[in-house]
Formats: sequence, structure tokens, C-alpha cells
Amino acid sequence: MQNDIDRRCKEDSGTDVYFTTMIDLYALHSDFPGLDESGDLRFDPYKRVTSLEGRWQEATGDNRFIPFIQLHEFEAYLFVKVAAFAEFFEHPERGIAKLEKMAGDVDSPELIDEGQNTAPSKRIIAEFPAYRRLKTSVGPQMAALIGLPTIRSKCPHFDSWLSRLERLGCG
Repeated sequence: MQNDIDRRCKEDSGTDVYFTTMIDLYALHSDFPGLDESGDLRFDPYKRVTSLEGRWQEATGDNRFIPFIQLHEFEAYLFVKVAAFAEFFEHPERGIAKLEKMAGDVDSPELIDEGQNTAPSKRIIAEFPAYRRLKTSVGPQMAALIGLPTIRSKCPHFDSWLSRLERLGCG
């Protein structure tokens, strides 16, 4: 991925051209910039991910590169409004209730555990097994149904990234 970023930055050197990413924190490669040092911040996920983004931007060496690392996977955003699962699955009440409880246990859906077996997608699949094969179609549709303003209101790191990108057009 870094090779692709470096190549794109070199191919288009315009000062009004920017590059960004949307990757998740879980399972970053062991040589990721700042990963070793970020272990000290594992109990403060927002500081950890912000530190990693800063180190990545520094390592890339191009101020037009605006890295974004999700605290966890895309499905965390679906926990913003789990009632939306009712639009896609039959008899969703029990699953929705369980997912709502999980969402209620954290300050933001962005903080839902990243573990291999407790990642947001795994939690959703545990309640809605068909999601496993439908995630690439249902996930984006649910996000659209929930709406960007609602997701942003509950996910401060995601909102901060989008706000930064929006400000680029105001110069």
C-alpha cells in the first residue's frame, strides 16, 4: 500500500491534490510506522490511532497525504443505529436488542472491540449469520440508510477525518 501511495504522490504533484486512506487498525503490518511505540497507548484508542496516523504521514513525507485509520472495521459504523438491521433481516428483534446492548456499552461505536472474535462484523454475524455472505451489499446499504450525519455524530474520529477533508475545499 505504501508503494501505491508514494507512486500516486509522485505521479500527481499538484499542490491542490490530496491523498487519503481508509484502513482499519486491526492487524496492521508489524513494520507499520510507530506501531511498536503505539502499544503504550492501547488503553486510549483515539490517541493511539491519531499517533499512528501522524507517524504514517511523517514516514510518507508528503503533506498532501492525509492518512485515516479506523479504530476498528467498517461494521462499527453500523452500530450507530442497529435498528436498521430490521430493513434487511427477518425477525430481527432479538439480534437488534443484543447489538444495541453492545453499542450501549461503549461511548462510541468506534470503540467496539477489535479482537479477532469480537470485532464488529463477528458480533453482527453472531446475531445475523446471513450477514457473512451479504456484508458487501448490506453493509453499504445500511450505512446509507443510517446516514452520514448520524454516523458522524456518534463517531468522532471518523467525523474529524471527514471534516479535515471538507476543509481542503475551503482554501
